Amino acid sequence: MVIERLFQKLKQALSDLLPIITVIALFQLAVLRQPFPQFLEVLTGALFVIIGLMLFVQGLEMGLFPIGEALAAAFARKGSLTWLLIFGFGLGFSTTVAEPALIAVTREAAEVAAQGRIIASGESTRVSYALGLRLVVAVSVGLAIAVGILRILRGWPVHYLIITGYIITVLMTLVAPEEIVGIAYDAGGVTTSTITVPLVTALGVGLASSIRGRSPMVDGFGMIALASLFPMIFVLGFGMIVFGVKIAW
Repeated sequence: MVIERLFQKLKQALSDLLPIITVIALFQLAVLRQPFPQFLEVLTGALFVIIGLMLFVQGLEMGLFPIGEALAAAFARKGSLTWLLIFGFGLGFSTTVAEPALIAVTREAAEVAAQGRIIASGESTRVSYALGLRLVVAVSVGLAIAVGILRILRGWPVHYLIITGYIITVLMTLVAPEEIVGIAYDAGGVTTSTITVPLVTALGVGLASSIRGRSPMVDGFGMIALASLFPMIFVLGFGMIVFGVKIAW
């Protein structure tokens, strides 16, 4: 029974990765017309990726989703809005500050800024700049989760928040320094990655399921959109504070 379930999970992981493998193989063999370099290593790496994806998905189903829903239900029963908002902020902040993708992007942004002489080229300056970006993004995601919790509790329509947020983002883009605009938009993507998404989704669904009159399908989703939107606004603001406001028209 266990072996059969394991085989099914492995088969599912392979089917999920099959489009990527097909595209790479097609372009390598049919367009470039070259054999795979170090074919055995590539094949071994692909196998590791398939096994890793299978274990990752299994871990989400066994651990992160249940604990996120359980915590949301427990806080809903406790009935303390303050502690629920503090928990949401802490969850968003801690998961984001630990995101490997965000760490990599902020380090790269600091390196490029130093090379472009936007900031000083010293090691301490680059570290401070990267850390500042990480903390700004982490705080913004924490606030986004807190706002998402309020939205579920109050029944606010998610599209009003999203439309308002993107209007603010566009207006800030017009006056923000060019050096920060691309980083700000990328920050909105890297925050919603492997650690943040499962816990935040489980929190939203669990909270909506625990509150009478709320639908998990209608109210439980939408936090990830806020967690992508808020970092763009906050990083644009960070750039305007650090580099100043530039009027381009």
